[in-house]
Amino acid sequence: MDFHVSLAGRGDLSVRIYRQLRDAVLDGRLRAGERLPPTRELARRLAVSRNTVAVAYDRLTADGFLTGRVGAGTYVCAEFPSPKPRSAPSRTGPQPKAIWQHLPAPAAAPGPAPVFDFRVGIPDAALFPLETWRRLLARELRDTAGFAHYAGPGGHPGLRAAIARHVGVSRSVRAGADDVLVTQGAQQALDLLCRVLLEPGDRVAVEEPGYRMARLLFASHGAEVVGVPVDGEGLDVAALPPRTKLVYVTPSHQFPLGTPMSLARRTALLAWAGRAGAVVVEDDYDSEFRFSDRPLEPLQSLDRDGRVAYVGSFSKTLLPMLRLGFLIAPASLRDALHHARQLSGWHGDLPAQAALARFVDEGLFARHLRRATKVYAERHERITTALEKVFAGRLSVVPSAAGLHLCALAGDDATDLDPVVARAGAAGAAIQTLSDLCGGFPRQGIVLGYGSIASDSIDAGLAVLDAAWGSA
Repeated sequence: MDFHVSLAGRGDLSVRIYRQLRDAVLDGRLRAGERLPPTRELARRLAVSRNTVAVAYDRLTADGFLTGRVGAGTYVCAEFPSPKPRSAPSRTGPQPKAIWQHLPAPAAAPGPAPVFDFRVGIPDAALFPLETWRRLLARELRDTAGFAHYAGPGGHPGLRAAIARHVGVSRSVRAGADDVLVTQGAQQALDLLCRVLLEPGDRVAVEEPGYRMARLLFASHGAEVVGVPVDGEGLDVAALPPRTKLVYVTPSHQFPLGTPMSLARRTALLAWAGRAGAVVVEDDYDSEFRFSDRPLEPLQSLDRDGRVAYVGSFSKTLLPMLRLGFLIAPASLRDALHHARQLSGWHGDLPAQAALARFVDEGLFARHLRRATKVYAERHERITTALEKVFAGRLSVVPSAAGLHLCALAGDDATDLDPVVARAGAAGAAIQTLSDLCGGFPRQGIVLGYGSIASDSIDAGLAVLDAAWGSA
């Protein structure tokens, strides 16, 4: 074999040997019928273990590039697979439905965390009791017989019961285990509701400003999405457009402003939904982390007509990677939602669901919430004080008493904050503008998450924003 194999670069050695031999076959440097050196000989030449070369040979043989002849050695096949294209297929192939062509491109996987991480919706991973979680999950994984089959689409029975008890005590939600549908985060819960409720062209009302991913999800199902203004009392019920079939709200801790919906507005919204025959989707966003008084009763507990679907998630209280959430919907929707869950994803990760059930039932979840709430309350206070001190006259903090972020509004005569935030980002402070979370009615302001930034880094991070503002 005249072809030379180089081990320069990174990655698994057997993979590098495999790729170089494969490419040599494809471009003709290794010809059909040519004999390759024995694994022992090539390993000696490359100063690697014989097993490393054997793994590469085995994979090439399995892929149809090499063939072994008993007692004669290893040869390049006379016919081998056609080379795969090195670039994406042409866009002249099948096209998605029009709605998917007009949605923004999916966000890329996040890179390294910024120096000053004010990103929204990211909890502090250091607060998560990883060792406890590892123990609980290992315990469930030892019971392989219990998870060697499909389960019901509602999710793990123990977790459904644990969620019902938890939200009943902590949030006064009226639900039993049978009412709970376990989902892979709140986003899947919203998707299931769209599947069973919406027809293309149906009108959906969302908060303005509001949660962008919910708005895009509704649009992807062909809905006409209409933004409804939010003020100091929450969603302006009087501004809801006619023929609205579904309303999406975050009443406990409005995203992104942070203000709770007043009792008068909650009552008015439920009365409107009864008259309009509409469904209200209540996303109880960030309600678990509360720093002062007990929150107002959720819409679900005030609902007497079966109009409210209650959505929750463990992404902020635990870790986003777990992809665990839940949906508590009116009984009239239960069968359809279970069918939709089974057809679209069945039941999710049962061992993780079982581990979470134990985590809740053994009081570990409540303990974690108490500990995390103290940490986040201190960060909330520190960032509020710093904003009021450093940015007085430029930003006005929106009062909030819960969650992992706060919002600060700029005056009507404020400069465009997009270049300010871009400069801050280039200097290591990741901050989001309020306009990013608006639809048709942009507002000037910033949204600061404090879930993943240490308390002693807050002042330095805001100093970066201050410097960027001055230079802009």
